[in-house]
Amino acid sequence: MGAPKTISSRASARAGSSAVRALHELFVAGHVDASYLDSAPIRPVVAESWRRSLATGVDPDRDGALCSAMTLSLARMRETHPLAPALPLIRRLLVDDAVDSGVLVAVTAADGTVLWVEGDRKAVRKAEAMDFVPGADWSERNAGTNAPGTALALDRELQIRSSEHFSRIVQPWSCSAVPVHDPTTGVLLGCIDLTGGADAATPQTLALVRATAVAVENHLALLRVTEPDGRADGAAGRAQLRVLGARRARWQFTDQNGSLRTATLTPRHADILVLLHRHPEGLTADHLALLLDDKELDVVTVRAEMSRLRRVIDPAVVLSRPYRLLQPVDSDLGSVFSHLHAGDVEAALNSYAGSLLPQSMSPAIGRLRAELSASVRGAVMATGDVSLLRRWLELPEGRDDRDGWRLLHDRAQVGSVGRAQARGHLLGLDLDLG
Repeated sequence: MGAPKTISSRASARAGSSAVRALHELFVAGHVDASYLDSAPIRPVVAESWRRSLATGVDPDRDGALCSAMTLSLARMRETHPLAPALPLIRRLLVDDAVDSGVLVAVTAADGTVLWVEGDRKAVRKAEAMDFVPGADWSERNAGTNAPGTALALDRELQIRSSEHFSRIVQPWSCSAVPVHDPTTGVLLGCIDLTGGADAATPQTLALVRATAVAVENHLALLRVTEPDGRADGAAGRAQLRVLGARRARWQFTDQNGSLRTATLTPRHADILVLLHRHPEGLTADHLALLLDDKELDVVTVRAEMSRLRRVIDPAVVLSRPYRLLQPVDSDLGSVFSHLHAGDVEAALNSYAGSLLPQSMSPAIGRLRAELSASVRGAVMATGDVSLLRRWLELPEGRDDRDGWRLLHDRAQVGSVGRAQARGHLLGLDLDLG
């Protein structure tokens, strides 16, 4: 009696994978040339991708994808990317069912930059080892043959199974990726990828990812019709978070009736929204409690605060398990970081209304506050621009910045009023310290 069909097919798949792996070793070692692949037991689409990967100098032994130049501006890129408004839909159709299934879902930009990676936590952690993380460049030219990168290179849906990957570190994985296009212009926007074990490259999986891509394109088309200004990039009507300076933190949003509303946030709610904004991947109640107060806060209190917060900002904005923002949010904090990453120090200083939530006692907010302040100060000092330096020193946190005032003194013209004022301020600081 022959072996059952399922066992036979699995054995055949293992044999096929072994043959592809052996061929891969010969090819990357230079023991066979590119023309040999034409007669080898490998799919033509994979053979062509291997040739391109070798031609562009991809190292099959690299530890992961090269870091994209866009990594520094990832937050801004995600906020403004055309696929951002469809992220809640992708989560509902793919991510929510992937949480405990050993697979992860990724959304990339058209250039191969990974924008979001979510799904099974263990799978996400394993993927980090090969740098399959937000901000990494998984285009074929940088990472070699892989489902999202090659699907983007060819602008077609694609599955890559284990040993078909060009880089060895990726070969334990299998993937299905489908490009997503602008519903009006047809321009390639990016792709949706599902990565996991062998089950991630079955016909059923590809059909699921394909259906999600179609749903996303339809969703974007609908937004074009319903957005007041005809845009689908999510910028119109986006919630605004203001957390810099001495004023109470504010949340501005458009309610269900289309009316613009502004809510003044409690200190705890402001802390939570900042942390969720800076952690788009989401935070568990335990992690959020630790970030808010590493000693006194418990999970029950966090859940109660989240319940109250939802009533203030709109329940549809925050999702649980883990807690995360379902919609892109513009914030003055994010604006400063984006300008700094872009090298526009003047714009960063224009957006910097003061320190982040100065009354907050949260350890995580304190670290972020110090990071932001030091980043702005360092960028201003590095420019050597006296006008920018003077503006920094006029801020509350700049008044006691002795090095800044010394630099202003040294840069000011000898005999000028500005130099005299700087000298007087330095004398006052020295007396205070004395």
